[in-house]
Amino acid sequence: MRYSYGVTAALLAGGATLTLLTGFPAGAQVAQNDRIQIENAVPVAGAPASFADLTEVLQPAVVNISTRQSIQVPVQQNPFEQFFNRRGGQSQNQGQTTTQEATSLGSGFLVSADGYVVTNNHVISPPDQRAQLEEVTVILSDGTEYPAEVVGTDPQSDLAVLKISRTEAFPFVRFGDSAHARVGDWVIAIGNPFGLGGTVTSGIISAVQRNTGSGGAYDRYIQTDASINRGNSGGPLFDMHGNVIGINNAILSPSGGSVGIGLAIPAEDAAPIVRALMAGEEILRGYLGVNISPVDADVAEALGLERNRGELVQGVQPGEAAERAGLEVGDVVVTVNGEEVTPENTLSRIVANIRPGTSVPITYIRDGRRRQVNVTVGRRPSDEELRQQQLFQQDQGEDQQDQADQGPKGSGLMQELLGIEALEIDARIAAQLGVASDTRGLAILNVDPGSDAARRGLNRGVMILAVNSRPVATVEEFEAALQDARDAGREAVLLRVQARGGQTQSIPVRFNN
Repeated sequence: MRYSYGVTAALLAGGATLTLLTGFPAGAQVAQNDRIQIENAVPVAGAPASFADLTEVLQPAVVNISTRQSIQVPVQQNPFEQFFNRRGGQSQNQGQTTTQEATSLGSGFLVSADGYVVTNNHVISPPDQRAQLEEVTVILSDGTEYPAEVVGTDPQSDLAVLKISRTEAFPFVRFGDSAHARVGDWVIAIGNPFGLGGTVTSGIISAVQRNTGSGGAYDRYIQTDASINRGNSGGPLFDMHGNVIGINNAILSPSGGSVGIGLAIPAEDAAPIVRALMAGEEILRGYLGVNISPVDADVAEALGLERNRGELVQGVQPGEAAERAGLEVGDVVVTVNGEEVTPENTLSRIVANIRPGTSVPITYIRDGRRRQVNVTVGRRPSDEELRQQQLFQQDQGEDQQDQADQGPKGSGLMQELLGIEALEIDARIAAQLGVASDTRGLAILNVDPGSDAARRGLNRGVMILAVNSRPVATVEEFEAALQDARDAGREAVLLRVQARGGQTQSIPVRFNN
């Protein structure tokens, strides 16, 4: 997210009614939320004199979550080894890896008596692509620990469902109706900030339908000034009836600590996804295949449009729903299926909530004229496919998101030896780079600024076609060529490269020391 103060995920590493399959006799269990009405924990009107009764009832259903991960990292070379290795050649540790352990902490809450737990996906997903999740532990408010099974995850909405088990019923809470949440309503957050389990903070709803400008289908939050810090991720945001109206997810902060701007995923968005994950269902989302940008004051003035209404099509993906329907670059989409496109209700969000294969009317403006077309919504590609589509595009795209923590495939050898991260060229990336769809090779994603590759002028978007006259079409082929060169005692390779719009050329690149 492009703010000078930054958007920090609130983690320590890092409307539909929910149907619960509890496995217990109907009516035998009472949700913690229901006890609030029975016990009259909060006055009906006005500011509560205390949140103590509310907290006492709800806290047993809020849990702490810890994970253990293993990660393979290269063995560090002794910086003085070159002076004492009289026989020359390679370091004895070169190419070797060692296993390190990492841990993370976060929050969650029970949504059924038989142990289904909701949290954020980033709480249990290792941020390093090389890491492997080894175990997840759920800790109840009384300190009891349970090993947890990961039932399902949805990285796009940043939600995950876990399962714990025991013979007796668990305390649980229900989702409320966030659609009726109002700015100024009291809320409380319970979670595990900085590992301090069972921490309760209170505040009000500062904004609803808060759009942070990061793009994507789920860039819409409840904003609160209840203190949320690292470790609150995945914990519940309660209203004064004790219902979960949000799942604490992120903070805006210049320092990484709470400054009173916390963001929670609305229950109306989270509940249907949680229900599907609990049932083991695949999450299906609609997709148009367009790159979009908001209609700001300058765009509105240039096109004679109303401000803050509609989104401008900056690009159309070949073969996707938008192209098939005839949408073009420069069109301004103003409604989809009867819903107005606004900063709070973005095109990405509307389309994502339409089932793939559904035909819907889209109203758009072209050449000053309002037009309408029916579009059969496609299926949203995987995160990996979307990431590759957007790697070399400068415009904000439909469902574009920060991909800084996602790396390319492979063992990491090309990054170790050359300081290069690269992806295989497919038809989508070829289209972005302006080359033939059958081009084979790798497209550079990042280059270590201190590497010889950077000194040679290699940068993002440059294509690598061959290594030492050996064509490479995959990361594995590239790394195999590097390994062969290293095994032969060489300290450099000759890369056949092509910059966007340029001619192919051969460039020698030395290995990192």
